[in-house]
Amino acid sequence: MKVLAIDDQRLVLIPLESRLKELGYEVLTGVNALKGIELFDSFQPDLVIVDLNMPEVSGIEVVKHIRETKKLETPIMILSGNTDDEIITESFDLGVNDYMKKPLSLTEVCARVKKLIGVPENSNKDLKKNNVIIQQRCVGVVIPCYDEEKRLSSAEFTDYIKKNSGYHLCFVNDGSKDNTLQVLNDLRKGREEFITVYDCEKNGGKAEAVRQGMLFMAQKEDLDYIGFLDADLSTDLADFDDLVKTIEKSEFKIVSGSRISRMGADITKESARKIISLTINFIIRKILKMDFNDTQCGAKIFHKDVIEISFGDKFITQWIFDVEIFRRITHHFGLKKAKEILCEQPLKRWIHADGSKLSMKDSVKIVGQLGQIAWHYRRKK
Repeated sequence: MKVLAIDDQRLVLIPLESRLKELGYEVLTGVNALKGIELFDSFQPDLVIVDLNMPEVSGIEVVKHIRETKKLETPIMILSGNTDDEIITESFDLGVNDYMKKPLSLTEVCARVKKLIGVPENSNKDLKKNNVIIQQRCVGVVIPCYDEEKRLSSAEFTDYIKKNSGYHLCFVNDGSKDNTLQVLNDLRKGREEFITVYDCEKNGGKAEAVRQGMLFMAQKEDLDYIGFLDADLSTDLADFDDLVKTIEKSEFKIVSGSRISRMGADITKESARKIISLTINFIIRKILKMDFNDTQCGAKIFHKDVIEISFGDKFITQWIFDVEIFRRITHHFGLKKAKEILCEQPLKRWIHADGSKLSMKDSVKIVGQLGQIAWHYRRKK
């Protein structure tokens, strides 16, 4: 039994293709509608699974090709994030057999495939249950790493991308002196479609590591949003996914995590660091003229169209590049517009990890760097 799957996002197609092959189906995939039409004519599948929202040519054209041009009754399953009633109605009017809305369980997709075309004779009946979620969007996550050999929680990263499709992790090795690069390369083995290791030969600091990683990931066409996250997972991936859900369901261009304490949240921080943070935050508010509670949280997600604005130029400060990002946004869009496209979202969990490389002395230096930012961007006006 042959299945043709068409979706412009490879991160969605990979787990779908893998699972269907495990179940015994012969599978081909296409990353755009025109390629899908070409493959349909040559492959002659028993089932077509197609996304609607693809660039240039919609998945609807694939349906029309099968039903109107070829006049065939080949079963068609729509797998899409499009919830527009008119589009759904049009799809069924054209003769699709099933319409599934992302995000959804891969297990459910496979169950519906079996219902439409049956089970292959060579199907593996002992296959373990799959809990993968097919996401509506694809997200790149930049994780800066400097001497993280002992702190890097590899299993948490691999377990997450295994269960959640649509994530591509980019670990940036910032000239580590320990065995971090080898740990990252080992982590990538067998997961090359989902994990990238970007190696900086020289240590340039977190700001530059994040900047290079963000610009590199922005070149990947199938990513909708790109963000960054600390390697120690002081903000966990589930919390990061909540930031992604906010940006995809809103008009915000940047959603930043916030470590403010609130009921039901697990937020822990050293008391001395907390006092210094409050003082620095007061100065930041004055510079940005915005009521941010926590600009320095190491979890942020960006719409792709503000990546160049935010990261195109090198940062003038080492540790508080987050403040520079927000200052660049206000400089580019104006304060009023910036307030409309920036969002701060409280995290459910944040724990200060042991081994932080930022000392109290460094924290005091930040005040001077804030002065640099204020002076630099005032001159740019």
